[in-house]
Amino acid sequence: MQATTLEVKGMTCGGCVRSVERVLKAISGVTDVEVILADGTVRVKSDDSHGFAQFKRAIEDAGYEVAS
Repeated sequence: MQATTLEVKGMTCGGCVRSVERVLKAISGVTDVEVILADGTVRVKSDDSHGFAQFKRAIEDAGYEVAS
């Protein structure tokens, strides 16, 4: 099990939070997603087969920016 934290820009409301949660939870192997709107962070818990690059791509495909 691993935890990955990403800084996400462009989230402004609860709808944004739900959108990011939805796209990340759709990835096989993701066990938990915590989005903190106030500081723009997302913590993803997953098995070891996924990582930053896949999470970043999913978030960017949803219309948000991930800081490197």
